[in-house]
Amino acid sequence: MRHIAIIGSGPAGYYTAEACRNIFGDDAHIDIIDKLPVPFGLIRTGVAPDHQSIKAVSRRYEAVALTDTVRFVGNVAIGKDINIEELQSLYDAVVLATGAPHDRPLDIPGADLSGVVGSAAFVGWYNGHPEYAQLNPSLHGTHAVIIGNGNVALDVARILSKTSEEFSGSDIVAHARAALAESHIRHITLMGRRGPHQIAMTPKELSELGKLERAAPRVDPVDLPEEGADAMLEPGIRKSVTLLRQYAANPVAKQLMVDFDFYAIPVAIEGDGQVQRVIVEHTELDDMGRSHGTGERYTIEASLVISCIGYQTPMIEGVPYEHGRGRFANDEGRILPGLYCVGWARRGPTGTIGTNKPDGLMIAGKIAEDIGDGTNKQGRAGLDMLLAERGVDVITFRDWQNIDEAETARALPGNPREKFTQISDMVSAAYKE
Repeated sequence: MRHIAIIGSGPAGYYTAEACRNIFGDDAHIDIIDKLPVPFGLIRTGVAPDHQSIKAVSRRYEAVALTDTVRFVGNVAIGKDINIEELQSLYDAVVLATGAPHDRPLDIPGADLSGVVGSAAFVGWYNGHPEYAQLNPSLHGTHAVIIGNGNVALDVARILSKTSEEFSGSDIVAHARAALAESHIRHITLMGRRGPHQIAMTPKELSELGKLERAAPRVDPVDLPEEGADAMLEPGIRKSVTLLRQYAANPVAKQLMVDFDFYAIPVAIEGDGQVQRVIVEHTELDDMGRSHGTGERYTIEASLVISCIGYQTPMIEGVPYEHGRGRFANDEGRILPGLYCVGWARRGPTGTIGTNKPDGLMIAGKIAEDIGDGTNKQGRAGLDMLLAERGVDVITFRDWQNIDEAETARALPGNPREKFTQISDMVSAAYKE
């Protein structure tokens, strides 16, 4: 019998579990360990609450979780309840599928002022992640600056721009729904250091910005390259640039405006304890497409700054780490004998949810090469004994189904669920008879 532990129950974790089950069948016990009492990682706490069609992929993971040889072990924190060395003594293979849940730091003066938040924290706040439920972002001012030109920046801008009615059918949490209903934000700047041809925004997400009730996007035609140059773009980016051209050609004035500020980089944030303004420098691109400051600066007044410049994997004691890339040091997924990584923990924060499927398949294949028929390690029996000795309240997938049922019952009419945002409430719902 093989014993495999996967740390992290997001897409990378479940795709790896599915691939391992397909390879080993009933000859492997696979434990998916997560620090939260609830599974699905990024699907629950990262995907925008108004993108329910994307969240539907969790039904595939549920099918994997309910097989006899795959088990969810929730509410177990690595480094607190158990460490990697202990897991390696119990399992033939340990796979780190922890994702990249931490914000890449915004390394400019004033980044520590109140009112400056990272996208992981802000997204976690409106998605009900227990670590960020008490964030209380500054929504009292009229102007927000969002740094970044990717889909996360678009998600943040859209959530800030929507009316209460537009959240119908979503699973945005109650505290965020209430705070956004009282928001004074009337102007959003989406800031990118390069130009329209370099954006990482997909057409679907970009088009949503043009369909909001009280908000409208605004693009300065001066920032758009010659239209003939669009032909050289990858098809998806070309569609996105076409949308930007439409927004520039057909400006619409609404209650809340979302300005695209291209060729711009923040160099400092100023304020007396609280964000009041962002100092911005114009940029230009060299022949390699890299941006460089021009020395020309201007100021944007703002009371909220949200940095959407990327994510990094948290370090784990005893696991080699690449600080420059914000991921575990690995050779195609192999870290140390018996220790692997997958998904964003392996690649860094790149690719979509679906990218994790072939990644999981690759790692499962390497595990099969390395562990053969397995050993006489204790696996889940040893884990259970250790956690019981330490008084850890383990949440199983059946327990999660109790949480799921309770959240569904709490939902507003038309919404899929009202999430618990405190771990204690999740655990109470899990054990409810």
